Amino acid sequence: MVPYRDLDMRTYPRQTHFAHFRSLPWPLIGVTVMMDVTRVKAYCQDRHASFYLVMMHIVCLAANQVPALRQRIREDGIREFEFCHTSHIELLEDETYTYCTLYHDRPMEAYLTESAKIREACRKGNGLTEDPDVDSYLFISTLPWLHYTQLIQPGSGGSNPQITWGKAERNAEGRYMMPLTLQAHHALVDGIHLAAFFENVTEEIGKL
Repeated sequence: MVPYRDLDMRTYPRQTHFAHFRSLPWPLIGVTVMMDVTRVKAYCQDRHASFYLVMMHIVCLAANQVPALRQRIREDGIREFEFCHTSHIELLEDETYTYCTLYHDRPMEAYLTESAKIREACRKGNGLTEDPDVDSYLFISTLPWLHYTQLIQPGSGGSNPQITWGKAERNAEGRYMMPLTLQAHHALVDGIHLAAFFENVTEEIGKL
């Protein structure tokens, strides 16, 4: 079980925002930003590492630095997890997919070694059975076939942030630019939190 704390709603500063956005039929907020991932590409090429796995680690660490992205709606309150790992989909041979959970509270090299084994094991399974700790996850998906400029994710009323990226393409200066999308529940997350996430992604890329 992932450690968490339940916020005291009597002192929570966004009480009116929380109530307002929960009442809307589409309470989600999201944005797509073109990110320079040239350094990520070079890092992966030098180490023969998976771009997918490296990018997932980067966005997970970036999201965890924003407390609002670790918060989930529980009935009329808010639960904040200590650290949120990722749940993504693994494509299967029959073109369906299964859920796969990866763990990011470890250095990059250890994470890459462990995650490769977990992904292989997940591909041998099937179905969409969710883990008991699903509330604590960041949901990851990708569109590696498209260099898109906008993306709308399906919304089921859940409050897990959804992070998606598309195909990286070279621009006129030879830099690899990739669309990265973050969608979250507006009852918990405002524009300032979205902006912080993308700033953190840039900082995490710079650490490679």
